[in-house]
Amino acid sequence: MDEVKSTERVLSLGKANPLHGVVYWNPTKSTWITSFTLIGIIGGALTFSWDAFLVFIVLSAVTICGGHSVGMHRLLIHRSFKTHIWLEHFLVYLGVLVGMAGPHGMIKLHDFRDWGQRQTKCHPFFAHTAGFWKDAWWQLHCSIQLDHEPEFIIEENVQNDRFYKIVEATWMWQQLPLAIILFVLGGLPWVIWGIAVRVSVSLIGHWLVGYYAHQPREQVLHVENTAVQGYNLPNLGIITFGEAYHENHHAFPSSANLGIMKGQVDLGWWLIQSLSSFGLVEKINSPENLEPRKGLVVRNNQSNEWSSWLADLPKQC
Repeated sequence: MDEVKSTERVLSLGKANPLHGVVYWNPTKSTWITSFTLIGIIGGALTFSWDAFLVFIVLSAVTICGGHSVGMHRLLIHRSFKTHIWLEHFLVYLGVLVGMAGPHGMIKLHDFRDWGQRQTKCHPFFAHTAGFWKDAWWQLHCSIQLDHEPEFIIEENVQNDRFYKIVEATWMWQQLPLAIILFVLGGLPWVIWGIAVRVSVSLIGHWLVGYYAHQPREQVLHVENTAVQGYNLPNLGIITFGEAYHENHHAFPSSANLGIMKGQVDLGWWLIQSLSSFGLVEKINSPENLEPRKGLVVRNNQSNEWSSWLADLPKQC
């Protein structure tokens, strides 16, 4: 195997590499997704109402867009903009309500996978190359133990943040306060649709987008010497709040704007711009003020479906 590269938080010390390891069943993870999915399917069918469905739509949009995409991914993980600590905590908390992990756990999940994908070779668990159903089982019900694990370091200001420590220790229980509010306002249907259906759809949807965003298709932005490429899913851009523009994200990981090509609607970016207009966000990263990722190649595209700045980038950045 070629030299294993370190990333910002994952250090490739000793024999650490992302190629050799064992995927094993994670009972906590499996029970979590299975429980919400069964309750969502059975309970959702028995308690359906249009107001409960509306609660599901609104809460999904708020937690995925403001929480997972903007709070967890673009802010906490990539630091693509700066904001007040109270707003950072609020956005990250919305991300916790998605039901995937706590703040520390989410950073580890993301950066561990990112570290693997940035190497020249990696395990199929990181690359999503094991096939649709096997990958579904792996990602939703399993974890991976590498033969030689890297060292993982979270920055001190996040690691020692009291709010993050509390939420990290109780992230699964954070559905309970919201469930109580929903029960008071709308009864059992609101709880089932606002909690069980929402969490199940969010987790399965996150895996589906991640799976298809790493399956080869037409590409404009290619990163050389990496095991895994990202690919845009333009038809899913709106409902994923910009997260489906994964090719763009691989090219400019620290950009707060994911919909950088012509016609790409990024609702997460719109939210960041709205917060900025009220003076709540500053120092926003975008491709215009970022260095292209090392090894980025802009491939010819006769349809010219990218913004003018992208067309001006050198073919080999």
